[in-house]
Amino acid sequence: QVQLVESGGGLVQPGDSLRLSCSASLRTFSNYIVGWFRQAPGKEREFVAAINRRSAGHTWYSDAVKGRFTISRDNAENTLYLQMNSLIPEDTGVYYCVADSTIILSSIRIAAQYDYWGQGTQVTVSS
Repeated sequence: QVQLVESGGGLVQPGDSLRLSCSASLRTFSNYIVGWFRQAPGKEREFVAAINRRSAGHTWYSDAVKGRFTISRDNAENTLYLQMNSLIPEDTGVYYCVADSTIILSSIRIAAQYDYWGQGTQVTVSS
């Protein structure tokens, strides 16, 4: 059974940083493209970032987080990370870890294309 477990969320002030982690119980983690989505209250889930299969794989970011967030993975530890810097109130939401082994690159930003989702971790940015 595949499990994705996020951690690292919390309440922070604007300008602060947070690092999210996602521990994956995938047999061959390196076979999966993994990433992060988020959902703010009353809004649809939106793409945040994704990373290709290798630990130093190609990365994709939404325009909203590019330059502030960094996605990375450690295939030896079956773990995905999201380093979030210069947080703003608009970054508030539940952050979900996602994984898929067959997704095509043109669908990286489409939530419905990912087979596996974590339970989410809350990030709140407020003064």
